[in-house]
Amino acid sequence: MLSIHDTPSGATLAVRIHPRARKNAITGELGDALKISLTAPPVEGRANDACIEFLASLLQVPRSSVTVTSGQSSPKKVIRVSGLSADELRKRLSMDDSEAAGSHF
Repeated sequence: MLSIHDTPSGATLAVRIHPRARKNAITGELGDALKISLTAPPVEGRANDACIEFLASLLQVPRSSVTVTSGQSSPKKVIRVSGLSADELRKRLSMDDSEAAGSHF
């Protein structure tokens, strides 16, 4: 099950990034983390930026609401989405997973 938690400033989500993929998509779950494939390479913060952009678009929140709180240089990251509760984040991920992300849960 995904690790999504409420924090004072929003909700956090564990993700596992697969850079240099063919397309940006949610590709499943790995343990407690959401697996996300990104076309960006893991250099100079490009994969982090792509992850933020992808999640902001998927969750329909401003880009400024999505931040990487840990794992800046690791494939495993913790993402904070400001302004959303853990329940709302779960809803938006399950609602959008097949439509917008092209995922296959």
